[in-house]
Amino acid sequence: MVAALLLTACQGPGGTAADGRGRPSPGAPGPSPYGVVFLGPGDCSSRGPEIREVFCRSEKAVAKVLARHLGTPASGHPCPDATDFVLHVSETGTGARSRLTTGYACMRNLEPPHPGDPGQGGGPLTVVGDCVTASGGGEVTETACTDTGGRAPRYRVESAVGRRAQCADDTDLYVSLRGPKPVGCARRAAGW
Repeated sequence: MVAALLLTACQGPGGTAADGRGRPSPGAPGPSPYGVVFLGPGDCSSRGPEIREVFCRSEKAVAKVLARHLGTPASGHPCPDATDFVLHVSETGTGARSRLTTGYACMRNLEPPHPGDPGQGGGPLTVVGDCVTASGGGEVTETACTDTGGRAPRYRVESAVGRRAQCADDTDLYVSLRGPKPVGCARRAAGW
């Protein structure tokens, strides 16, 4: 039985694959052969109450796997910046076909909308170009940069740096990011 549960947060820029000698591998990995690894890199999925792996040219295909990792998004490898949503994936029982059994898949919709793109107000990552609102208690919530719904003041993440001291002097809000540059420097967005 194959089960997949949907959606969690994953932050930070994507990592770079390396060969056995520590050098970057050329290009992104190609799709795994259909069915070898459930939702392996380059594979496509359907959507609905039961997520299924489908051929990418199928009319049922709605999203593609950008990366596939063991563990959880909070403790595992970061998803690539272009990730629209994250699927928790678990293969159990006699039907499990791969060694990569419990983990998560970083997914990108095959067609717009792409909530993970900068400024779109969604996706599991906060990246440079995103807008956020201060929601109290030191927390922020990502919101669409074009939204004019009269919410709390919005801030745009202008840059990512290693330490707060590296942010510009006119930074209004610091946003936690994941990865080698864990501090987002945000300024009050124009017109808000």
